[in-house]
Amino acid sequence: MAMGGALALAGLLALALLAAWALARDPFRLVQLVFAAQRVASGLRRRRCLAAGHRWVYAARAAADPQAPTLVLLHGFTGSKENWYPLARALGRRYHLLIPDLPGWGESERKPEAAYGFVEQAEHVAAFIAALSPARPVVLVGHSMGGGIAALVAARHPQQVAQVALLNAAGVRFRDNAFGLAVLAGENPFAVSDAASLRRYLATVFFDRRARPWIPWPFSAALIARRRRDAAFEQAVLERIGRGPDSLRPGEEAACIRQPVLLVWGRQDAVIDPSALELYAARLPQARQVLLDGCGHMSLMERPREVARALVAWIEDTPAAAG
Repeated sequence: MAMGGALALAGLLALALLAAWALARDPFRLVQLVFAAQRVASGLRRRRCLAAGHRWVYAARAAADPQAPTLVLLHGFTGSKENWYPLARALGRRYHLLIPDLPGWGESERKPEAAYGFVEQAEHVAAFIAALSPARPVVLVGHSMGGGIAALVAARHPQQVAQVALLNAAGVRFRDNAFGLAVLAGENPFAVSDAASLRRYLATVFFDRRARPWIPWPFSAALIARRRRDAAFEQAVLERIGRGPDSLRPGEEAACIRQPVLLVWGRQDAVIDPSALELYAARLPQARQVLLDGCGHMSLMERPREVARALVAWIEDTPAAAG
């Protein structure tokens, strides 16, 4: 018995040393461990696929009803699939969920010479949908940058998208605010290089302090190091989606969308000003509009239950998506 206990202790010590060695090589593994725990708590499974020449990593969960609609959820600029986990929990097992890291972001493949603007990502997403839901159109939900991508996919590939929901979506020339003016001036107002800029970033994207994630050391240090490494990539993407010739393409092509549309915004959004909701609505007369008071840019994390209720009511009011 004593020998067995000693072996077990030795095994645990070896595992601890191995974990310490892995974390020393890549501190971001600490963050990934937290993400994995959140994914499991949300009842999601980590999956991989190949589409549009990229290796994708995505989270997935089957619905209780096999005939339920499939929702594809697209994250925003500097975001990842993990941003959607609070909403996934709020939705329960009502729908099939596919939540990818977009190519270039999170755990999905990034190619050094590839472009990752609205137009390129729209084609990537169309290929992802074709690979994972080839026989049935999906309900496409996009947040921020992902909203601009979703609008283009719905406009250009209507056979793949039954409905499209845009949450705090980029892709239109909204009323000037500090964030938008900084982007137009060539800056990356989302840049994170130290603890102060991380706090500033979180304060910008979250209005509701209660929903703002608490990121203690050493997780904050690992996240800051990752964002520093991604600085050049972030700047390159922002050149395309914030200042480039295709930066307003989602709003321009939104007028071609004929599917049912849901527009969700936070009234206190300091990133994509709520005037963007009005601009999208003017081009999408069929759109249902939801404006959340006391909510900033991260509506999917600040008000997941309210966003879930809006999605459910909208989907259930549209028989095409339900079957």
